Amino acid sequence: MNLDDLDLFKKIDTRNMLAQIDGLPDQLQSAWELGQNQTLPVFADIQNIVIAGMGDSALAAELVIASVSSSIRLPVTLHRGYGIPAFANGSQTLVVCISHSGNSEEVLDAFEAAQKNRCSLFVITTGGELAKRAAEKNVPVWEFDSKGVVDTAAIAYPFALLLALLSRLNFIPDPANDVAEAIAMMKRSQQHIVADVIAAKNPAKRYAGQLVGRWVTFVGTETLAPVARRWKMQINQLAKAGANFEVIPEATHNTLIATINPNPTLNAHTMTLFMRAPGDHPRNRLRSDLMRQAFMLEALNTDVIDARGESVIAHLWTLIIFGDYMAYYLAMAYGADPSDEDAFVNFKHSL
Repeated sequence: MNLDDLDLFKKIDTRNMLAQIDGLPDQLQSAWELGQNQTLPVFADIQNIVIAGMGDSALAAELVIASVSSSIRLPVTLHRGYGIPAFANGSQTLVVCISHSGNSEEVLDAFEAAQKNRCSLFVITTGGELAKRAAEKNVPVWEFDSKGVVDTAAIAYPFALLLALLSRLNFIPDPANDVAEAIAMMKRSQQHIVADVIAAKNPAKRYAGQLVGRWVTFVGTETLAPVARRWKMQINQLAKAGANFEVIPEATHNTLIATINPNPTLNAHTMTLFMRAPGDHPRNRLRSDLMRQAFMLEALNTDVIDARGESVIAHLWTLIIFGDYMAYYLAMAYGADPSDEDAFVNFKHSL
């Protein structure tokens, strides 16, 4: 396993996923600017928001909710699945349907349910059936062109467009400065983790090396929960490997207790990575430290990764880009094409 062999990367990575990860800060910048220049829909007396999405689109929404949880003045519900919640009824509920392809059947079903319940509707997509139905029903749409970026790397667009929508509708204070900080901090982080930085000086490569042959668990505090999920998803999708995630404080009420009956054979093939941010609640930081200590006392492999920046958006996105590189390098270590989606495509055909 040589994570400094960039020629081998090119042979494995058939659609140049690396370039898409390298371009993540610029994608976030372009997406944010796009969100400032779209026609703003008019919604009257919105009392609650439901966001319908799946996969990376839902994850983008989850990141937005984490970013604005301390400032948004309306209840926001993320819905992953068919239909919409029963309370979503009438024009005072704004249903935002997000689908990169525009063809996610669950989101299409949510769109139809929102129409039936006479909710206010808004769509974010690149096109597909969702854009077609929105045009037929005169539902406002913000379309974006991710310029060939595959679904698993296109998270910046739905994130920035949804964030821009909430801001421009005056549901949250203008987060422009925080977005700018996040972009700057991501680019600063890249100086240490891009592919041409050798493994001996590249923390993302070193962590990827530790994950080879191990089942990994990512543990984040409440605000970082969507990042923990993202890292799990990227290990699954890019490296084609197993992973799961846990959220503190909940994990200290159950997952922690699993150390009482350790399995030395299995535990040797696991790794638990704890992520932290300066904005963590002090009690959650203590819970995280004590949980890691308990794991180490049982000889479980653990480590800690810290977010960078001042704002919550910067904390989220500096960890996002680190995790994307880490998952990519793990894919290279396994010889797995990070853009290959055969397993999911075959599953969709089975459906």
